Amino acid sequence: MVVNSYPQALTIAGSDSDGSAGMQADLHTFFARQVYGASVITACVAGNSYGIHASVPMPTDFIDQEFADLAADYHIRAAKTGMLADSELINDVVKNYQKSDFGPLVVDPVIMTKHGNQLLEESAFNTLRTTLLPLATVLTPNFYESEKIAEITITSADDMVKAAHKMQQMGAKNIIAKGSHANTDQTEVRDFVLLESGEEFWLSEPYHQTDRVNGTGDSLSACITAELAKGTPMKRAIEIAKQFVNTAIGSPIEVGHKFGPVNHWAAQNRDY
Repeated sequence: MVVNSYPQALTIAGSDSDGSAGMQADLHTFFARQVYGASVITACVAGNSYGIHASVPMPTDFIDQEFADLAADYHIRAAKTGMLADSELINDVVKNYQKSDFGPLVVDPVIMTKHGNQLLEESAFNTLRTTLLPLATVLTPNFYESEKIAEITITSADDMVKAAHKMQQMGAKNIIAKGSHANTDQTEVRDFVLLESGEEFWLSEPYHQTDRVNGTGDSLSACITAELAKGTPMKRAIEIAKQFVNTAIGSPIEVGHKFGPVNHWAAQNRDY
């Protein structure tokens, strides 16, 4: 048996107590895609299906130790980031990632909610854009994050293409710019993909009218990370992730009273 031969992936994210998003959604996804998941916890969040009610950031010296311990023992083949609360934390994660050999980095920017509400204060956003984004092997912004990062108002497919190219010019190698979910009459969700090779294409899956969507963005970026850890080619990794998340949304489970999680079990055994 070869030591450390099993595919291993890393999530650098906050811990959500309700299990629907953040580090927990990432680890659910890694498990479903048959990849061993390790974690660097950056914050602890107290919440449930009604909302988030408290959060505590981890000290940077603790985060440094998490990185050091994983680098000393595990063979992390791909990593991803989730929500990073402030500039100090972003800079610390960048410093540690650059010191470690953790493979390609998938950046889920977690700047804006899917409804357009800003999560990061402006100074932290600027730090993310100038220090973390250029390290991204894959960048997975939602519709509003694409507008924010690229400084473009997106009203058409051509605008989405322009935004993706602008984000690539900022240093991110591969972009999956996720389409809007704002129109309840829509029948599909279209995402635009721009690869490092210059290839570009659209991915489309059916739109599901449901409030069981917590962890959607986390699971998409985590699935890409898992596939890259297994050696799946970039284009195929993105295609699998899109299908995986659509399946997880389309087969809801009743957990909690309000905004529930996607269903990783439904997507687990599919042959994409």
